[in-house]
Amino acid sequence: RYSLFYNHMKNIEESEGGLDKFTKSYKTFGVNQLADGGIYCKEWAPGAEAVFLAGDFNGWNPFSHPYKKLEYGKWELFIPPQDGHSPVPHGSKLKVVIRAQNGALLYRISPWARYVVRDEDKVNYDWVHWNPPQSYIHKNPSPKRLKSLRIYESHVGIASPEGKVASYKNFTYNVLPRIKDLGYNCVQLMAIMEHAYYASFGYQITSFFAASSRYGTPDDLKEMIDVAHSMGITVLLDVVHSHASKNSEDGLNQFDGTDSCFFHSGYRGNHQLWDSRLFDYANWEVLRFLLSNLRMWIEDYRFDGFRFDGVTSMLYHHHGIGTGFSGDYNEYFGLHVDEDALCYLMLANHMINTLHPECITIAEDVSGMPALCRPVAEGGGGFDYRLAMAIPDKWIQIIKELKDEDWNMGNIVHTLTNRRHEEKYIAYAESHDQALVGDKTLAFRLMDAEMYTNMSVLMPLTPVIDRGIQLHKMIRLITHALGGESYLNFMG
Repeated sequence: RYSLFYNHMKNIEESEGGLDKFTKSYKTFGVNQLADGGIYCKEWAPGAEAVFLAGDFNGWNPFSHPYKKLEYGKWELFIPPQDGHSPVPHGSKLKVVIRAQNGALLYRISPWARYVVRDEDKVNYDWVHWNPPQSYIHKNPSPKRLKSLRIYESHVGIASPEGKVASYKNFTYNVLPRIKDLGYNCVQLMAIMEHAYYASFGYQITSFFAASSRYGTPDDLKEMIDVAHSMGITVLLDVVHSHASKNSEDGLNQFDGTDSCFFHSGYRGNHQLWDSRLFDYANWEVLRFLLSNLRMWIEDYRFDGFRFDGVTSMLYHHHGIGTGFSGDYNEYFGLHVDEDALCYLMLANHMINTLHPECITIAEDVSGMPALCRPVAEGGGGFDYRLAMAIPDKWIQIIKELKDEDWNMGNIVHTLTNRRHEEKYIAYAESHDQALVGDKTLAFRLMDAEMYTNMSVLMPLTPVIDRGIQLHKMIRLITHALGGESYLNFMG
């Protein structure tokens, strides 16, 4: 595993001029404004016969601005400035036009698009050129790296009592002060990378470089992170590099008209349970895309690190489907491990540790892969923390299956302390996985219907509410005390 990582690093040094240059590709790919006002466009579409740029700026003429073909499936286009001004105005709509191998013309959103919006009367997202005359300037430095995290896991859209999709501005001015007052020192944001299907809670990504427009503009998100930093709050992004939405009109799927491009072709490129596409982590341009994506979120938006979603699905060819993990070492080593994906995670963590050592990375891995949270130099995965995913499952099992007097303290303490020495864990009693995804919160499990009728200061406590609140507090206290080196709580 380490030799695979080492060879990748050596190749990046020799072919791309180093990891720093390689992962800065978000500044050249897509549509970028040059200092003289001109526009430089670059795409990777190995399956395309021809590539064009169309939009408001050229009256949607599909052929007036052809890209020039470069080697390795890349295409580029330079549009000179007009009287010192950009030929593509801020806020104008664009499309990459791909002539596929069968002659069909495909209108696509660039995989590197920074801003996509959906009109009320439309199903698909539109790519909008984001280049404001004055972009938001961060005023506050990022907080120092924390020794112990108290994470408030949150979703901007549901952070309001009103029946609507809430905004970045609402979160900045109404939610962040409450998070600070409650004693949290870290916010983990779900559903920021643009996703067409809102109910997926951000786990079916369509545009990896775009901050979701349903909550506001990119500058609104930058302001939100800046205000969090002014309060000394670290901000983590829930990053989804384990899979991508199947959408082709406004997603990555079939970008160049082929089944592959960013993904494995055929059976291997599809996730059965999630109905989504799976990245080809062995592909050079996929590595460029994903590593540059992480770097963009750190450098443009000032995120302080990432919680990597679906790491178990990445690590194994079986994606954890129909597989139990007992802790036997044969489960973690062998041909069923996707070494390309593991190598990508090592590269990602190495890049972050090298270029932004103040940033934090967390792995959502249910399998317990050994050394995932040890340094890459030791042959590990390079993550700082892993989520203690057995703990919430244990609480649900106890509440569902046992009477109060049958709770086994020895068994509870064993589950809370059962972790590998020198790998840091983030403990939690429940996260969005338990509270949202077709499930119930711990409070609902403990008190259920009486929460609607008896949770009021105007009436005496009922035995159900009294018991529920006390157990709820004790569950959180013991999880916080014994479960790991850091703690997480979901806003719901």
